[in-house]
Amino acid sequence: MHVQDSHWSSAVATGGALSAPAGGARGDGVRTAPLRVDAQRNLEHVLRAAREVFGELGYGAPMEDVARRARVGVGTVYRRFPSKDVLVRRIAEEETSRLTEQARTALGQEDEPWSALSRFLRTSVASGAGRLLPPQVLRVGVAEEHDPADHARRLPQQRTQTAGAGELRLVPEQPVGGVADDAGAAQLLDVVGRLVERARTAGELRPDVSVSDVLLVIATAAPSLPDAAQQAAASARLLDILLEGLRSRPA
Repeated sequence: MHVQDSHWSSAVATGGALSAPAGGARGDGVRTAPLRVDAQRNLEHVLRAAREVFGELGYGAPMEDVARRARVGVGTVYRRFPSKDVLVRRIAEEETSRLTEQARTALGQEDEPWSALSRFLRTSVASGAGRLLPPQVLRVGVAEEHDPADHARRLPQQRTQTAGAGELRLVPEQPVGGVADDAGAAQLLDVVGRLVERARTAGELRPDVSVSDVLLVIATAAPSLPDAAQQAAASARLLDILLEGLRSRPA
C-alpha cells in the first residue's frame, strides 16, 4: 500500500466543492453550469486515470502522470481540479463510498455473519479499492500500554477489547482548521464495524480482530501488478490466506 497523506490533509478544508456533480447544485447550494460534452469526457478520463495512477503509485504520484495517463494536457487537469489535494480527496471519497456500499450489500444480502464478512472482503479486494483508501481510515498505531482514556477514543465496536501492549488500533486524524473528520470515512468504519461485530458474536471471527485489521486486509490483499490476470490471481490467493488467519478455530 502506497498511500501518502502529504496531499490529503490540506484538502479537508476544501470541503463541499469536491462533491459537486458534473452539473447542478453543489453541496453548499451553489449552482454549477453543466459541462460541455468534450469537457465531461475529459473529466471522466482524468478521474479514471487518477484512480489508476494513484492505485499504482500512491497519492504521492504527480499530476503530470495523471494527465499523461488521461491523454490530456496537465492544464486540463488543473482547470477541473485547481490543486492536487482536491483531486486526491475526490478519488478517495469515491472509493470510500464504494467500499461502504459493498459493505452494506454484504450486510443486507448475506444471512451468515462469516459469509457477509468474507463476501465484503472478496468484493472490495477484487475492486482494488484498498489501494485508494484515505489515510485517516488506514492509520494504525501501536498501543504500548493500557490507557483508560484511549478506551473511549476507540471505535464503538472495539469497546469490549482491552488495549494491551502491541495492539493495533486506528489513530484518528486530527481535524484541519477545525473541520471535522470526513463523514464518508466514519460511515465506512460504522458499517464494517457491524460486519465485524456480527462475525465475532457468532464465534466465527477471532475475538482479537478489529475493524482496523479488516481494513488492513483490504489494503494488503490488493497488490498492484502489471498483468491484470496475475494481479487477480495474487489477490485471491493472498486473501484466502488472510481469511484463514482471521477466522476463529475451535479450541
